[in-house]
Amino acid sequence: MTRRSTLSEEQLIALEAHLAGTLRPVTPPIDVVQRLRERVRFPPSDEIVSRLRDWKRMFVVFGGVMSGMLVIITVARAMYYLVGRR
Repeated sequence: MTRRSTLSEEQLIALEAHLAGTLRPVTPPIDVVQRLRERVRFPPSDEIVSRLRDWKRMFVVFGGVMSGMLVIITVARAMYYLVGRR
């Protein structure tokens, strides 16, 4: 097993300067950027408002998230008590 050596501040600055000099910025192809813009779209503001006004769906989503968090916490506590006791 090897030990990690800590870098001093000067060594870290020199390493960053070296990497900044050797690595050059790369611009993605135009078609990749256009495809990404088509995939990632922001819905219109009226659609966002209508989603927020649908309080029944929001209640179900909030309840589902809270239930999932409760299950995850319960399983984590059970694992801690089962494995941590040894």
